[in-house]
Amino acid sequence: MLTITQALYDQIVAHAREDHPDEACGVVAGPVGEGRPERFIPMLNAARSPTFYEFDSGDLLKLYRDMDDRDEEPVIIYHSHTATEAYPSRTDISYANEPGAHYVLVSTADADGAGEFQFRSFRIVDGEVTEEEVTVVAAY
Repeated sequence: MLTITQALYDQIVAHAREDHPDEACGVVAGPVGEGRPERFIPMLNAARSPTFYEFDSGDLLKLYRDMDDRDEEPVIIYHSHTATEAYPSRTDISYANEPGAHYVLVSTADADGAGEFQFRSFRIVDGEVTEEEVTVVAAY
């Protein structure tokens, strides 16, 4: 189960809507070993695409160095789908290389009247996708 604060939930959704029609992406870091998402880190989609996201390799290197310096790890890795449901694509699954992370997908298809808004979380380990419950709380 993913437990996330309303503030972090709102930041992820706002980023997804701001970058629409391109996919948004980012990370929410937290203290190593605690599994608690705390620090919102929006990233630039280097692909600038409505159907694909890619972290800039230089930005990703800086991010991991910064998290290491702060004794943090990626608790949530998020991105948006702009025209489809919030479910990991084959590409998403193949790029999922953080087995301890929650992979959050936000569908912004509703922005075009194409469907209902969705915020969903998954665990992706060795190519296996498992959806998990999301609980939004006021604070930890």
